[in-house]
Amino acid sequence: MRVRRDENSTTYVAGIESSTFFGERIYAEAVVRGIEHARRVVVLSDGAAYNKTIAQTHFHGALHIIDLYHAREHLTALGVTLRLQSSRLTSWKDLLDAGEVEVLCRAAREFLPRSGARRLLATKQIRYFEKNAERMRYAAYRAQGLFVGSGVVEAGCRSVVGLRCKKPGMFWSRSGAHAILQTRCSLLSRRYDADWDDRAYERTQPAA
Repeated sequence: MRVRRDENSTTYVAGIESSTFFGERIYAEAVVRGIEHARRVVVLSDGAAYNKTIAQTHFHGALHIIDLYHAREHLTALGVTLRLQSSRLTSWKDLLDAGEVEVLCRAAREFLPRSGARRLLATKQIRYFEKNAERMRYAAYRAQGLFVGSGVVEAGCRSVVGLRCKKPGMFWSRSGAHAILQTRCSLLSRRYDADWDDRAYERTQPAA
């Protein structure tokens, strides 16, 4: 089953800040989006350690899915390290897409060199799959109508950050870039007027 995204449902958050603060920002957005009334919560990430921490801290109990395309990048790197023929790598990609991660790992271990740097590097990649196996059941996720790719996030990075802050000749201070990203997220999330109304209201309130 291939699900389709409602483009008008997408909202954005961004910030030049630590993953701790960014995790709080993502959770605050989830609250605005109605997470407290959700029947099911899914976290889709690239599997980086800080993203796992955010998921565990703010979305405890959520289903955490590793982005399929990041997983494929790891698999391609493993294939290069093991010097696989393209046909075998294709069959391994089929196993990954099916969520048969344990079968994939057993097959990969049969091709490990006996020693040396390639063995160490390939073993590290295999352990990545073993450690994240329960987050890579892609066929099962698709059968449930869930997304398995973070393409929307990647596109958001380009439209929110890249198109505004990374043009030729641009120079930003940290605080300036952070501020402009908040405005851009507000615009792209269709909340610009409401956000300014909220700020105007806050300025009228007495200091605590």
